[in-house]
Amino acid sequence: MSTAFLKGYDKGKGNEWGIMVEEKEQQTTDSKYIQQHLANERTYLAWVRTSITIIGVGFLITNLHFSTPSTLSFMGDVLAQVIGISSIAVGILTIILAAVSYFNKKNSINRQTFKAEKWIIFYLSLALLVVFLIFSLYYLFVWGII
Repeated sequence: MSTAFLKGYDKGKGNEWGIMVEEKEQQTTDSKYIQQHLANERTYLAWVRTSITIIGVGFLITNLHFSTPSTLSFMGDVLAQVIGISSIAVGILTIILAAVSYFNKKNSINRQTFKAEKWIIFYLSLALLVVFLIFSLYYLFVWGII
């Protein structure tokens, strides 16, 4: 006989013929709110995809600028570098804030005290706004408007 059978039999979990009956596993706190946790994971993965896109756009702008010699100017070079660096910084910040938000939501779901977080949306929107303003300045300099 296996030890699992003996352990269950000793605890009186076998049926009257001594055949082990599987008992239902105990529900964990996470499994009680499985849909909310899965939605939380999907949200986290969406933020990760967003951060990868932000970083990719920064690389794209920087590479396009430096691969087009006709648009090279000192201010354009500086702005292209700032766009690249700020896009990387915002992308990394997005990943960090998404991870913090994921774990905060996970805990609040389990405690049944969930509140929608506004701070992550505010800070990331502000950071993206700054990157887009720099991006706009870049195009104004490259096109010679400024």
